[in-house]
Amino acid sequence: MVPAGYLAKRVVKRPEWLQAPQIEDIYSLSGCESEDFADYIHYWKHNGYWLFDSPDMLRAVAQEEAADLAGARLFYYEVHELEFDGQTWKSFAPDPGMTTNVTVPVNKQLEGFDVVTFWAKSSPEHSPLSCNSLAQDLPTNAHCLLATFEEAEASINKGASTKSEPGPYRIFAVFSVDWF
Repeated sequence: MVPAGYLAKRVVKRPEWLQAPQIEDIYSLSGCESEDFADYIHYWKHNGYWLFDSPDMLRAVAQEEAADLAGARLFYYEVHELEFDGQTWKSFAPDPGMTTNVTVPVNKQLEGFDVVTFWAKSSPEHSPLSCNSLAQDLPTNAHCLLATFEEAEASINKGASTKSEPGPYRIFAVFSVDWF
């Protein structure tokens, strides 16, 4: 796993349509349920993984956007070096048109692993566990994440992603971090 960056999210409770009673809230990387703190892409201050290198860079964009960060949760992400294209695992790299220099947090709490689609090969698109209700058939935790990397990889290898948005699919470790 390699450092991918930070994102602030407005975490929501499990929606009623998601029939997975073990889930309390949604910590997915995609913004489909728990929305991103702002529409940040047009500021072009994100890194090659389309996340932020540090909480300070994120705060600067929030200030420009006049986005209130009160109540938003800060997450840090690491990404597996390979993505699954539907047939094979292949290496990928951050977008070379953007600098990527992620500051790794001193304190981080692993919350689980998310599988995220990247059909357009840019920003995170969908998290099939929540967006496509795959959490109804897979053993997710209270935050709609898989407990281990091995579970995330196995779910992809067994074809769970064929019931979701098109890939490629990337595995992200999702960490909670404190604002500092």
